[in-house]
Amino acid sequence: MVQAAIDGYFSTNSINLHFRDWGGSGRPVVLLHGLASSCHIWDLVAPRLAENFSVIALDQRGHGLSDKPDTGYDFSTVARDLMGVIEKRNLEKPVVVGHSWGADVALEFAVAFPHVASGICFVDGGMIEPSARPGMTLEKAREDMAPPVFAGMTSIALRERFGNRVRPFPLPLEFDQVLMSNFEVLEDGTVRTRLSRENHLRIIDALWDHHPSRLYPQVPCPTLMMPARMANDDSVAERTFRRQESVAKAQQLLPQVKVVWLEDSIHDVPVQRPELVADTISDAISSGFFG
Repeated sequence: MVQAAIDGYFSTNSINLHFRDWGGSGRPVVLLHGLASSCHIWDLVAPRLAENFSVIALDQRGHGLSDKPDTGYDFSTVARDLMGVIEKRNLEKPVVVGHSWGADVALEFAVAFPHVASGICFVDGGMIEPSARPGMTLEKAREDMAPPVFAGMTSIALRERFGNRVRPFPLPLEFDQVLMSNFEVLEDGTVRTRLSRENHLRIIDALWDHHPSRLYPQVPCPTLMMPARMANDDSVAERTFRRQESVAKAQQLLPQVKVVWLEDSIHDVPVQRPELVADTISDAISSGFFG
């Protein structure tokens, strides 16, 4: 039986990073959340992975219960944060799994620290390149990718808003914990994001200088891409087409790559379909894809 997660902190790169250790044994797996998320996005995936592997999930700087400095949101610094954790944990040849922006962190890490990871895995991520969009400017990217304004919103209204976002899919019982890990509830019952707006924008600035298409050929380890799509949903047809183009480009440029489309899946697939995510990662590790 897999043990319950143990929460703790690592001091690395001049900050304290919160983590959830899911135990397990075997190949180390490090889980990275996306922008404005937290390690709890993996709460349904991690215990399944820990049945066969050693699993740890991180709150990256500025997020969750980790420190929130005003600097260090460039990819170089965030990659060093991760390297510090791997060193302190004595993780040998981990598989680094990232969701959304976390996948782009995994990409940058693999290039900056070659031969540390045995493989990287993109869960609906690893392809964020706003500067490559026609007509896009940094100012427009900051506007388009800025976080919603939650000031004055109650926790009840917040739960309703995000519940509607993932419907018509059934919500798991753990959804509330996953959602609320990204917010503080103030004395008046309203909420405040744990990732400040200023730090959110600093990450957008870093993404402007992030160029996956240039990094892909430099990745020294196998890459598992797990893009999500709703193939029969006409309302997102254009977005699905753009994503398919991005995936095809990555396939051409990554030296060792395997693509597994997560069908009938939304962006927050670790919450929506945790069994599918865990099984896809487990199958790749067990089959020897990562060596």
